[in-house]
Amino acid sequence: MSAVEAHASPGRGTGTGPTGKDAGRVRRFETRIAVCAGGGEVCDGWVLGVVGAALPLARDDLQLTSAWAGLIGAASLIGLFFGGLIFGWLTDKVGRQKMYLIDLLVFLIGSLLQFVVQDPVQLLLVRLVMGAAVGADYAIAGALVAEFAPPARRGRLLASLIVFWYVGYTLATGFGLAVTSLTDDPTAWRWILASSALPSLVVLLARLGTPESPAWLAGKGRIAEAEEISRRWLGRELERPAPDGATVHTRHSTLFAPAYLRRTAFTSLFWLCQVTPFFAVSTFAPQVLGLLGAPGGGVGELLLNAFLLVGCLTGMVVINRVGRRALLLWPFCVTAAALLVLGLWPQAHPAVVAIGFGVFALFHAGSSVLQAVYPSEVFPTEIRATGIGFAAAVSRIGAALGTFLVPLGLDAWGVGAVMLLGCAVSVLGALVTAAWAPETGGMELSRASSPGAS
Repeated sequence: MSAVEAHASPGRGTGTGPTGKDAGRVRRFETRIAVCAGGGEVCDGWVLGVVGAALPLARDDLQLTSAWAGLIGAASLIGLFFGGLIFGWLTDKVGRQKMYLIDLLVFLIGSLLQFVVQDPVQLLLVRLVMGAAVGADYAIAGALVAEFAPPARRGRLLASLIVFWYVGYTLATGFGLAVTSLTDDPTAWRWILASSALPSLVVLLARLGTPESPAWLAGKGRIAEAEEISRRWLGRELERPAPDGATVHTRHSTLFAPAYLRRTAFTSLFWLCQVTPFFAVSTFAPQVLGLLGAPGGGVGELLLNAFLLVGCLTGMVVINRVGRRALLLWPFCVTAAALLVLGLWPQAHPAVVAIGFGVFALFHAGSSVLQAVYPSEVFPTEIRATGIGFAAAVSRIGAALGTFLVPLGLDAWGVGAVMLLGCAVSVLGALVTAAWAPETGGMELSRASSPGAS
């Protein structure tokens, strides 16, 4: 293990853990950390999900071409790529707490700016910046929750981040559909996009007062501060470093060192294979569902999001029971099968289409909780946020490309071909998982992030 993990690993200490009232207080604090981190995920999902309802209106009001619609739809994903790369590393350098607040300020300001943009270029630039903040929040939230959570609760607390993400995504979709159904105002898309300002403000205020991670402080040599936070908030002593602890340097090149290369490849590729078909379909859900004969008027889209939320909650509940590896592998196989049916039978009865999308949504969402769990567990403290940010960034290459190409692909090849491409990506995800996925359930964070863990 690294020296930092030996310094401060949740659940590890020189004395016994808290008992009685102290145990309850610590548990409430751990839950608070996860809820405040999850609030950021609500904003992330809102920012990414709201564009689906806003784009058709903005397309008319700003006279967007298909290429511009695709670019704006993909802008936040492109921004997330750079945000994950830059701000994940910066979070490991300057600390979780500072970045925890800065990214919410960016959400708030960016949300309001969307209301006043005057042309496609301005909207594109704002969405790029907000996407960068989303990439930062992925890295910050996962690292902070992992470093405060005990082994027994870590899986579910990390998985809850994705549940919060889907809550934000579903609320954004519902709000967008409600606005479009209640008004014919061609500028209503401005209100839809700016609506993310409200959750951003609430979460920003809730995050005030969050302490810094003792693991990160210990890694920077600030032992006294780390010990004080560990005693005050976690009710345990900070463990001293192992004398033979290995030094892990905070830089991107460490992700490609022999000890971490396979983990970097695994987290990046499985995440990419999950989000590519999801964003490609969901960003243009009304158009895709319409072409497949699903119910109109936003009903099909709302049902899709409801299935996604239920699937995600299920994944959070069963993660400790079925294990990380199985929860990732088998849903890839099921989603591939569902997309295969939709691709080969695009003119199927609407009931078949609804079942196919329901199965895809349930199993995709159930396994998507691993997006917060695996990257947060398999990298040591010194490169934890860097690793999460890098994996998130790589995943968005496919997501942004798929989102940009979907409107063009629907015009050129038809909906069946788009579904089959999604199926191929899910098959690749299953192969990557079968070859490289470790089982980290129940492990101390120091052991899970050790290169020898499997």
